[in-house]
Amino acid sequence: MTVEEYNKSVDLYSDNVYRFILKNIKDKDEAKDIVQESFEKLWVRSSEVSFEKVKSYLFTVAYHNMIDNIRKSKRISSVDNIESISSTYLDDYNNIGEVLNELIKKLPDIQRSVILLRDYEGYSYEEIAEITSLSESQVKVYIYRGRLALKKSIGSIEALI
Repeated sequence: MTVEEYNKSVDLYSDNVYRFILKNIKDKDEAKDIVQESFEKLWVRSSEVSFEKVKSYLFTVAYHNMIDNIRKSKRISSVDNIESISSTYLDDYNNIGEVLNELIKKLPDIQRSVILLRDYEGYSYEEIAEITSLSESQVKVYIYRGRLALKKSIGSIEALI
């Protein structure tokens, strides 16, 4: 990869990687650090990474950096900790998007990551498997379980209206 290609990849993908990490960890400074570390690793390995694979490489590195940071700060949660939002809590919201964002924050890290990669960033199951080092079937299972938990937490669409 040339310097021009590296600079172009910074322009093209830095916001997407930052947004993905920020939605997962909810700490702006830590998200910026993870993005910077990811681009630093890309720079170090620029001779090994082709420009066509840059996006996947960046998301993979950022994802693994994020997981490492989460493990260091011991913020891993379990599936059983997902709480349903009461109807009084839902009444405080006028926007379904806000409710979904709140619910997504309560998902376990791996489910939140794969759902964000699939539904917010538009990656295929195969690309998500490559980014997260999971099998394609594991990705599908995590997405299914995450969506099921979201559906259960929402209850019914009438509660949102």
